[in-house]
Amino acid sequence: MPMNRRWEGAEVCVPASLANLGPGLDTLAVAVQLYLRVRIGRLDPRRRNELEFQFVDRQLEGENAIERAFHHLASRHNVDFPSLRLEVRSDIPMRSGLGSSAAATVAGLRMFEFIAGPQPLRELLTVACELEGHPDNAAAALLGGLAVSCQSPDGSVLAVASPWPERVGFVVLTPDMPLTTAHSRQALPSHIERADAVFNLQRVALLLHALQHGDYNLLREATRDRWHQPFRQPLVPGLERALSLNHPDLLAVCLSGSGPSVVALAQRNLHRVARLLSDCYQRQGIAHGVRLLRAHQCAKHNGSGAIRYFPSLAVTAPVAGGR
Repeated sequence: MPMNRRWEGAEVCVPASLANLGPGLDTLAVAVQLYLRVRIGRLDPRRRNELEFQFVDRQLEGENAIERAFHHLASRHNVDFPSLRLEVRSDIPMRSGLGSSAAATVAGLRMFEFIAGPQPLRELLTVACELEGHPDNAAAALLGGLAVSCQSPDGSVLAVASPWPERVGFVVLTPDMPLTTAHSRQALPSHIERADAVFNLQRVALLLHALQHGDYNLLREATRDRWHQPFRQPLVPGLERALSLNHPDLLAVCLSGSGPSVVALAQRNLHRVARLLSDCYQRQGIAHGVRLLRAHQCAKHNGSGAIRYFPSLAVTAPVAGGR
């Protein structure tokens, strides 16, 4: 592939995500306004097919999911590219249940698209699921809004997204105790009772109805779960108490992804809800941080050519002549 100097300065921006939302294990996730950004700092025409990373605000812990995803697609499509220097900045805490790994994977896939051209959405979803092991966070990071994902028997992934209601915000509390998805998944049972299966299916349907029709008084019941939260409680101090919180401003509380972050849904007085949730953890002596977030909805094309919008992702390219 020929070198293209216009790639220099291009930036990929991918949102964090809150998965499961109670009953929707490996199925539901919502993108939120907390971001991972990857910028092409320079091109090296003397070398080929290498990525050099600079992590600006943190050190890499574990495998580089951006690099893994980029090379996965480059190898699959036999794409040759000039070596790139990539600057990575992220506001998404790692191992927190906020989709940091999925955001990195999607950033790698989108960066490959910027170099090689757009790829079919279903391929991106399927590759992300292959790399991540589950499709929910990646679907939200790719599509924005509230994403519903479904894995076909052949392993390919379908996903659809709808706008998250703007009136419902998120209070996200993250305990200072990183928890890997792999460790959290080990706590899950291999089989569930039929009554518990029906319990969650009923609440997924109720949750989607409540969000689509504005029946937010149903959210507390609709976010109850029997598939994963009860089994993860021993790994997430404070979760049991947080799930039992009750307040007029509080619509619902659930575990975010595999944890340890906990998310509260609220229409109003988000700062008051944040204090309520924080007090619950302070009384137990659990150090934590709190974020007030809004949903990352699907972006629209601005028509100028300076910013190319994917459904939930901005790829910003420098404009010649400053126009």
